Amino acid sequence: MKGNSVKYVCRECGHEETKWAGKCPECGSWNSFEEVEAASANVCNPNTTVIDTSVRKLSEIPYEKTMRVSSGIIELDRVLGGGVMRPSAVLVGGEPGIGKSTIMIQMLSSLSSSASVLYVSGEESPSQVKMRAERLGLDTSKIDIFCDTRLEALLDLIEKRKPGYIVVDSLQTLSTASVASSAGSPNQIKTCCMELSLRAKKCGSAIFFVGHVTKEGTIAGPKIVEHMVDTVLYFENAESGMRMLRAAKSRFGSVDEIGLFEMTEKGLVCVKDASRYFLSARSDGDLPSGIAFTPVIEGSRTFVVEVQALAVPARSGYQRIYSDKVDMGRVNRIAAILERHAGLDLSQDDIYVNVAGGMKLKEGAVDLALALALYSSKTDTPLPSVLASFGELSLAGEVRPVTFSSRRSKTLYDMGFSKIIVSQGTENEGSVDTIKAKDIRSAVIAAFKGAKKNK
Repeated sequence: MKGNSVKYVCRECGHEETKWAGKCPECGSWNSFEEVEAASANVCNPNTTVIDTSVRKLSEIPYEKTMRVSSGIIELDRVLGGGVMRPSAVLVGGEPGIGKSTIMIQMLSSLSSSASVLYVSGEESPSQVKMRAERLGLDTSKIDIFCDTRLEALLDLIEKRKPGYIVVDSLQTLSTASVASSAGSPNQIKTCCMELSLRAKKCGSAIFFVGHVTKEGTIAGPKIVEHMVDTVLYFENAESGMRMLRAAKSRFGSVDEIGLFEMTEKGLVCVKDASRYFLSARSDGDLPSGIAFTPVIEGSRTFVVEVQALAVPARSGYQRIYSDKVDMGRVNRIAAILERHAGLDLSQDDIYVNVAGGMKLKEGAVDLALALALYSSKTDTPLPSVLASFGELSLAGEVRPVTFSSRRSKTLYDMGFSKIIVSQGTENEGSVDTIKAKDIRSAVIAAFKGAKKNK
């Protein structure tokens, strides 16, 4: 019977059902089920790669420091934990046109001077790839290109040539005859990713998979693919035009690091001075209301960002919060703390929160700056342009200390801020005028002392 010969697999998460359904019960996607032959759902490739069948003591396994090599792109090395590991498997995702293929061909051009490299293109012809590389001014004399989407042909080529670095653009275009479904289906993506990762590691190669993303911003295909690789990287496009590269998973480094790039005629260029994206150039004393500054930690880097808040009377009769750079739950909590412990009623206002440069803020250290920005907007009283703040707010209105306070204070001093508001438990930084606030009320008094409202 047909019901016993086919299964329905969600192309978003890989969930299987015996009957078609409009909505996937696992990930909630609509119209995502595709018909797949039941026999192929659990088919094992007869040529499955085995890395090593021997049993040895872990202490006897050799490890060479040269296994990590610089990609030639400083910001990419930072996100990868110091460079490209060999062997390893890396999955790179991002919106169309954000620069995934560009940074991969730039990386291969740099690595080709010391090792053999292979670019596998399933979406572009060799002439298209060459045209883009020459437009970027790259040396293509040592880059091998292979335009075939058959998994078996690619596995044979890797086994024969054993390239040091491989880029597959993109994973969704590959297919294998052992799976009876079209390219891009969950089973095809899962099988091709597993086989190529194992074969690359067996040959001592580093392989990079370029992946499509869904409308939610996640990599298309079953979630298990992210568990098959060693590192998962995501490209984000900030409102300022700057590209941010983040690691969602990394077995060889920290997931807290971010890489900053700018798209130019010569491809992606590393951003050296990030402050021009996150801070607006204003003259002294010309700071509008609703603006506050705070330092944030991203891995080994510290940035000073501009938190913007706007509180206006609610048009619909009930409060609404608009914030995509700071979690709306955090904004709602800060508003409640201000009402309870600082006497600021925001219940009849619509609240808009933004971060200059488009960076998303997740750490609790931004609580104090966000509270001061909201207070400044509601009272229409600008904060001093030389003032910055950081600290976490408790529900009792207390300003609590945060980690890396000395790094934050030093960065503020280097950026020209002469006064900071922190919690009482924060260590002193001799170069900056430090105001220690016990709670949000004392922080507000210190921040707006001597300030004048806008006329």
